[in-house]
Amino acid sequence: MAKPSGPGESGNDRPENRDENDRRDDELERRRLKLEATLATRRPAGREGEKGTGSNGVTGYGQALKLSSEFIAGIAVGVGLGWIIDRLAGTSPWGLIVFLLLGFGAGVLNVLRSAGMVTEAGIRSADKRPDGPEEK
Repeated sequence: MAKPSGPGESGNDRPENRDENDRRDDELERRRLKLEATLATRRPAGREGEKGTGSNGVTGYGQALKLSSEFIAGIAVGVGLGWIIDRLAGTSPWGLIVFLLLGFGAGVLNVLRSAGMVTEAGIRSADKRPDGPEEK
């Protein structure tokens, strides 16, 4: 029995099977080209050659460090304020617990703002006004 010499070849070169193999190879090639065209239309335009492959990893680490430090800073400030209030008012441990939770919420909000998921307070987009579009 003959061994396949490449991908898409069955190794069966008998004359009665060549036409069937050629049709199968042509169909696979047509489907591959169609898939490439579909993927090319769905890819963002500026991705090819935009940046080197090495810089994407460094950018990701920088973004992760920024987001994690903002989250930890929010919690640390909340714990610090809670501890100070407990020392001054003698309400231990309630001030620490309340401000720890507030610091956690502030940290999450800071991370969402930095990631672009939440807009800054007081800024509204033109299409999301509660009173609707203005008429002149």
